Amino acid sequence: MNNVIVIEYTTLDGVVEDPDGSSGTAAGGWMFRHGPEPVAGDKFGMGPLLDTGVLLLGRTTWETFASIWPNQTDEFSTKMNAIPKLVASRSLTSTDAWQNSSLVEDDLISTVRRRTGDQDVIVTGSLSVVTVLAEHDLIDEYRLMVIPTVAGKGRRLFTDHTGPTDLQLSSVERKGAAVLLSYRRR
Repeated sequence: MNNVIVIEYTTLDGVVEDPDGSSGTAAGGWMFRHGPEPVAGDKFGMGPLLDTGVLLLGRTTWETFASIWPNQTDEFSTKMNAIPKLVASRSLTSTDAWQNSSLVEDDLISTVRRRTGDQDVIVTGSLSVVTVLAEHDLIDEYRLMVIPTVAGKGRRLFTDHTGPTDLQLSSVERKGAAVLLSYRRR
């Protein structure tokens, strides 16, 4: 059985909303305030997962990525463009804007359970998708890039509705002013 790996930028106070500022929130854009190290290249250490896994994205994250990645040609971007991408959306009718993308046709939970039989499923951003997967206890690993900013308000990765889960710290890596924390299911 393969893993479901969640990749998120987060502030010190757990806010994951609007890290790049594209949603126009008052505190948005916080992931860019501390230099290039936390945001450049393969900052989450996905490496071989990009060759063997599948990306699962919500509509908003997919649309943001589809406006950026297809125009990039460096090694990491080439892998991001090549990896198969599943898009969980009730409103999109086409995924032509970004190669190797397709809509989730079954329900999300069935799709993830089926895919983890064959490959790792990597969820980046996509808080609504992460919330559903956490509610069904399907997340095996969290890779969190903690940016040294306190947003004060905004949507958080873990809420009062998140069920209890025991995790074990598997790695800590400094990325400039930020820290990449990896936690695996105990």
